[in-house]
Amino acid sequence: METIGKHAMLELAITLPPRGSGAVMRVLHRELRAAILDGRLKPGLRLPSTRILADSWGVSRNTVMGAYDLLLSEGYLFARHGAGTYVAEALPIRTDRTPVPEEPNKAPDRRLSEFWRSPPPYLLKSWSSTSPSHMLFRLGVPDTASFPYHIWRRLLARSLRALAKVPAAYVEAEGRPLLREAIANHVSFARAVACNADDVVVTAGTQQAIDLLAKILVTPGKTTVALEDPGYAPVRGVFLAVGAKIAPVPVDAEGLIVDRIPADAKVICVTPSHQFPVGVAMSMRRRAELLEFARVHDAVIIEDDYDGEFRFGTTPRDALQTLDRSGSVFYVGTFSKSLFPGIRLGFVVSPPWAKRTISAVKQVADWHQPVLEQDALAAFISEGHMARHVRKMRKLYAERRELMMNGLQTHFSAWLDPIPASGGMHLTALAREALDFDAIARTARQRNMDIRSLRALSANGDCQAGLVMGYGATSPEGITEGLLQLRRLFPATGPVKYVRGGARSAIASR
Repeated sequence: METIGKHAMLELAITLPPRGSGAVMRVLHRELRAAILDGRLKPGLRLPSTRILADSWGVSRNTVMGAYDLLLSEGYLFARHGAGTYVAEALPIRTDRTPVPEEPNKAPDRRLSEFWRSPPPYLLKSWSSTSPSHMLFRLGVPDTASFPYHIWRRLLARSLRALAKVPAAYVEAEGRPLLREAIANHVSFARAVACNADDVVVTAGTQQAIDLLAKILVTPGKTTVALEDPGYAPVRGVFLAVGAKIAPVPVDAEGLIVDRIPADAKVICVTPSHQFPVGVAMSMRRRAELLEFARVHDAVIIEDDYDGEFRFGTTPRDALQTLDRSGSVFYVGTFSKSLFPGIRLGFVVSPPWAKRTISAVKQVADWHQPVLEQDALAAFISEGHMARHVRKMRKLYAERRELMMNGLQTHFSAWLDPIPASGGMHLTALAREALDFDAIARTARQRNMDIRSLRALSANGDCQAGLVMGYGATSPEGITEGLLQLRRLFPATGPVKYVRGGARSAIASR
């Protein structure tokens, strides 16, 4: 730092960094503001011209003009046309504060709600799609490089032109009518979900959909919510945050074990199309049992159609919402997997009795999703681009799934039994031998592989051991190379004997 002497007109000692450092204007702005706030520059004082100060302090005139402009915008200075720049008579209230470093072991502030004073650790760290984009086997992330961005740009531009002619103010909380109609048609055709546009509420993806439903269905401290275990940790966090009593329910080769749902459960969350993370599809027998449980116990079901678009060579089983005859099922979907995560658009198909309430809670939460993206998505679906893109990606993911299955069966058969899921963008392999799969997953992440331990996705960590790995965003070359890297984390040779096929018989160990 070099010191510039006092300027006679301002009588200030200003210390500025060397020219060319990139910080001169910021420091000059800070020093002038400090001089105004502590009274060295009195209210009403006329300041020298930018040219004079620039010459005096040896800086460019643009630098001084930039500092003046900031002070003018903040209310510390005011300008009189043709008469110069002056220190403001009434100064703005300062809102900047010195940041207080957080003390890790300090007791949480009691002004926080009880839940957020000590939230679960998995809510305080990155998860799923927040993994670095360069990592192999990223979980829950599609191949965004294959998305038709040229079509999306064209539809966005068209929506923007239409919006410019009739600027939209705040719109309906449940979403734009054209998008709701497009979603209703899409799920009716793709999943035989019986609905119309009036049943649809547009959300910011599945996570907000679950959050809205949790707010209208849970009475804090009273409502028991049954969740698949292992399952999707952020959904568990949503229900914990609203004060629900969580009942983890194990899954097996047929999906959620309905007989293990507590009789007092009033909300049941399931991923029947492609259970996360195990990957099995719920059998028709279990679907019938679950719907009967909801009817008899006056419970509701939240059906998260996770990865439901991506099925490989099998006839899809009817959605729970399609089979429902008692208005018990909320059908939830998202476009983050079928299109790209950044779109942040999803939906709830609601039973008629809850639609108005969901819309009201949505309006309280954030009113509505961005209009431009809603209109573009409505066109993307209604003009057939969505169906074509899903067909293309279904074929691409099927090839990657086959490559992953072959690699696991070839190189890991002594330790892992991959579940041959019929859809989705990830595979789960169950343990054949007692290895420390938690440690393997941790080491894999350190080596650029976003692989998860199955037990880490369990509420209590007592399910079958295994590994979960995605292939949606990993190229075929990346899958081959990644599996070779992963193999190095296993023993050099496998056990001599092992029981083939035994791991899938009981995913839950309870």
